[in-house]
Amino acid sequence: MIQRFCILVLFVICFLPISVAAETESETVRGQITDMLQDDAGFQMMEVEIEQGEFTGETVTVEQALSGNPAQDFYFEEGDRVLVYIESEDGTIQRSLVRELARDHHLTYLGIFFAISLILIGGWKGVKTIFSLAITIFLILQVLIPLILGGLPPVFVTIVVASMITVISVLLISGWNRKSLAAVIGTIGGVILAGILAIVMTRLTRLTGFTGEESQMLMYVPEASFDFQGLLLAGMIIGAIGAVLDVGVSIASAVDEVKRNNPAAKAKELIKSGMNLGRDIMGTMANTLILAYTGASMSLLLVLNAHNVSFNRVINMEAMSTEIIRILAGSIGLIYAIPLTAVAAGLLYRKVDEETLRKEVERKPLWKRLLRR
Repeated sequence: MIQRFCILVLFVICFLPISVAAETESETVRGQITDMLQDDAGFQMMEVEIEQGEFTGETVTVEQALSGNPAQDFYFEEGDRVLVYIESEDGTIQRSLVRELARDHHLTYLGIFFAISLILIGGWKGVKTIFSLAITIFLILQVLIPLILGGLPPVFVTIVVASMITVISVLLISGWNRKSLAAVIGTIGGVILAGILAIVMTRLTRLTGFTGEESQMLMYVPEASFDFQGLLLAGMIIGAIGAVLDVGVSIASAVDEVKRNNPAAKAKELIKSGMNLGRDIMGTMANTLILAYTGASMSLLLVLNAHNVSFNRVINMEAMSTEIIRILAGSIGLIYAIPLTAVAAGLLYRKVDEETLRKEVERKPLWKRLLRR
């Protein structure tokens, strides 16, 4: 009896078909809503033609339940370009849903208009500005972010990358000369000062860096450990560098122009001219930083005012303290970039005569000289 049972078990194992679970694949592709089958207050059903990937040309029916909360719902319309999430098995679509409205084509048009405007107004310098922006984006996305994700200190990495952005941007746009060197010295000095102030104040006020939802989501990134205070400081430094660089380049250019119009000008006169210009632009650039950060915190300010939260409580909230330190540290770095740049430019131009300036104007740019070789 036992032998017969064992033979039966072996027969079942050997000859019955074994079912293998099909592998489910998922992807997000582009599509376009071709027809709204149902469009009610709490429900939408639409036909979407897929325009990308393996299922290009196929039409899927997608349903979307709406909760009535405008922060969570999005009402689609016929003709909208969308991103469609697809799950498939064995080359057949099993499940699909609309994830997001496709906005990148509109953003592309705006970017093209921006590039054309730079070239029309700035000419060759506009072209170099586009290259400078491309390098800046590359350094942030391909150098700064991966190094921070890799576990390196955010503040140190940000200062290094910010310095690289400064040097490359100035050299690419203005070339290698005294003006560029003065701008680089003033900008890096101002950014370092802003970073030091941000570090000190963040430690004193014991900011945690968890003021935004994105920061809290980083806690759940697998196999990664972040210095959230460091990330907060890194954001402050990156936010300040643009305005500080603008001030540094403006003052260095002004000193350069004064020296070319008056080759006999002494270092003291050049420094004074740079400081005079710096005082004129200091207020507007500080306002630029304040208005930029205020715009980013507009919703928070509206909520606090709508609920009549006291000033004493507002000023001590971590989110508000973070923005105040961000604004003031960046503005102070900008302020001290003015004398740093003015002094550096004045000293660099103090012994330059008219003949040297004329030769510098006639000298071809570095990239042309390299091409000739």
